[in-house]
Amino acid sequence: MAMRIPPIQCLLTFEALARLRSVTHTAEELCVTPSAVSHRIKQLEQLVGMRLFGRSDFSLTTEGSEYLSHVREALAMLERFPGRNPALSRRKLRVAVTPTFARSILMPRLRQFTSAYPEIDLSLHVNIPLLDVVAEDADLTIRYGAGRYADLESVCIMKDIISPLASPACIEEFGPFRSVQDLQNAKLLRSPLEPWRTWFAAHDLDWPEPMDGSSFNDVGLACDAAAQGLGVALVRLQLAQPWLANGSLVRLFERSIPSPHAHYLCWRTGNMDRWECSTFARWLQESLQQDVSVAEAATPQRVLTTA
Repeated sequence: MAMRIPPIQCLLTFEALARLRSVTHTAEELCVTPSAVSHRIKQLEQLVGMRLFGRSDFSLTTEGSEYLSHVREALAMLERFPGRNPALSRRKLRVAVTPTFARSILMPRLRQFTSAYPEIDLSLHVNIPLLDVVAEDADLTIRYGAGRYADLESVCIMKDIISPLASPACIEEFGPFRSVQDLQNAKLLRSPLEPWRTWFAAHDLDWPEPMDGSSFNDVGLACDAAAQGLGVALVRLQLAQPWLANGSLVRLFERSIPSPHAHYLCWRTGNMDRWECSTFARWLQESLQQDVSVAEAATPQRVLTTA
């Protein structure tokens, strides 16, 4: 006798629970009750004749892990079939992102993504740069740092260059800034995200890291403070584009140097097997690379000249 094919609702629930490892989140994604999730999993285990989950944290058994690969393959085939039910093909994607990257880089591009992939419901959550404080249950995380994150896979998505920026009023008060040495007369805004020692060392200056003055752990706040005339901020230029574009911040020198850190897209092992995760990752990398190529073609390299 042929084995009965499990109902599609059971297979969708199994895939979602294996991915989310939470009955509550699975129920929310599928728009059912938690008890319905439990009932479907129990029904599926009875039909296939084996336990799929082994622990209370919903880790898969060996048989469950093998069965999951077949289920995902089958669901992927159904999704590609013309005329599929659009309601069953919607995917939820949770992305944790650093605040200024979200405002300056991601948000201006987001309409491109939602237009290209309307079946993905995207949720953005705040992630604190350089610290191990991330949004819970994020499928993908955009982090800023050295690129070494425990228990996560990662890929570098954006490097940047840094340069001192200040408001026109600040330049008028403390300038002119004809050479790097003129920074001695200015108020330097501090941030652990971009220490001044990087800029000093690149210019062969044996200056200590500033210990006094205002400090900010967010690039956007540092830019806002500099735009208000509180001092000179050392900022990554791609993140500072909104302030540079509206004229509230101005570059003090033509020369820029590479930032010692970069932005990385991070994920837990297995997450890239999900179509919505791999699709977003590919779109983001291609979008950022296109903009870098355009900028490099349009902007010549410049070197600092001193009076």
